Amino acid sequence: MEVILLHDVQGLGSRGDRKSVASGYARNFLLPRKLALPATSGGARTFEEGERIRQTRHQKERRQAEALAHRLEKLSLTVHAQVGEDEKLFGSVTAQDVAEAAQAAGFEIDRKQIHLEEPLRALGVYRIDVKLHPEVVVPIKLWVAKVPGKTPGEAE
Repeated sequence: MEVILLHDVQGLGSRGDRKSVASGYARNFLLPRKLALPATSGGARTFEEGERIRQTRHQKERRQAEALAHRLEKLSLTVHAQVGEDEKLFGSVTAQDVAEAAQAAGFEIDRKQIHLEEPLRALGVYRIDVKLHPEVVVPIKLWVAKVPGKTPGEAE
C-alpha cells in the first residue's frame, strides 16, 4: 500500500514522503495514529491542503515574531539581585527572572524562549538570545545589578 507521511516516522521517512508499506502496517499503525494518509488522489489533495494551511500559519507566525523582534532589539532589561561582600550574587539570575523583567517592561516572553547557557551568577551586562520562532532569534541586553539600597557591610 502506498501512503503519504503526515509526520516524520523513524525508520520510514520524513513528512510529505510517499512510501510503499505493508498494508497491515498502514492499516494498523500509520493510519489510526494519523501518521499517514493513503496515497490516493483524495489523500494527496487532503495532504496538499493541510500543507498549504500549515505554510500559511507558519508564515503568519514568522511575521509576528519578526515584528516583535524589531521591538525587542532596542530592549534593555535590568534584573536586580542581592549581592554579598565581594559583589557575588546570592543565588543566580535564571530565565524565569528575565521573563519576569520582560513582562514588567510590557513584553510577553515565555521563559522557554530565553536561551541562557547557564544561570547568571555575577553582576554585569549580558547579551541574551530570545528564540521567538524557529527562524527568528533576537539578542537583548540584560543588566544584572545589585538591589538598590544599602550596600553590604554598611552600618545601620
